[in-house]
Amino acid sequence: MHERERQRIILSVVQARSVATVQELSRLTEASEATTRRDIAALALQKKLKRVRGGAEALKAAAFGEISSLPFETARTINESEKRAIAREAARLCEDGDAIILNGGTTTFQMVHHFAGARLQVLTNSFSIANHLIDHSECTVMLPAGAIYRDQALILSPFENDGIAHFRARRMFMGAQGISSYGIAETDPLIIQSEQRLMRQADELVLLVDSSKFHKPSSMIIAPLERADVLITDEGITDKDAAMVEAAGVKLVAVALSQQGSERDVA
Repeated sequence: MHERERQRIILSVVQARSVATVQELSRLTEASEATTRRDIAALALQKKLKRVRGGAEALKAAAFGEISSLPFETARTINESEKRAIAREAARLCEDGDAIILNGGTTTFQMVHHFAGARLQVLTNSFSIANHLIDHSECTVMLPAGAIYRDQALILSPFENDGIAHFRARRMFMGAQGISSYGIAETDPLIIQSEQRLMRQADELVLLVDSSKFHKPSSMIIAPLERADVLITDEGITDKDAAMVEAAGVKLVAVALSQQGSERDVA
């Protein structure tokens, strides 16, 4: 990853979360911790963030009404090849006439490129997904009521009566910020509330998470891992993480990337 791109991601993460560790930023930028420290020092010299022991801190607190999640345009560039492969596999589960739910993630967003000729009923809390489907598919698109969070491309509401309860889906396809033995994790309570309401409306839950998500612990749990029916990831998943998923009774599907960047099923 180029220096400019690494620093853009670091700045976005710090601004979204107020503070971030060197280890976390190193994982996100796929750089060594030494390189990450140099990037933090360079951004601090530019007065774009504050260098602190073990990481970086935003120069000012996030404004009221913002949520602690990466901006959509930043998150979508991370592990993009893996996300495309996972989304292609997930899209194969959809048939014409299906009612599905897509949560507002960058991996679920990749699914929309496979729906050009599909006729689906889609409920989503992502206006990026909704806009794409409206412009490039024949799907029926439904949105919950709520406020638009522009950076994350999400529609969120703290209230139960946001319209989600009036939709029933065969499957929900959901990304997550982290997967562990404790469960499915997210970064913000408002996102968690929305995801939990969406999950209640689906007969089956399909998780779309690249293998790096198994190394991103979070204290905010949406649901136990056992709540999922299927988990689709990439070939980078470790044997230990695969065993954890299977022990939870969740069907594991891994997809591999060929050297040319095309995808094939290995599960």
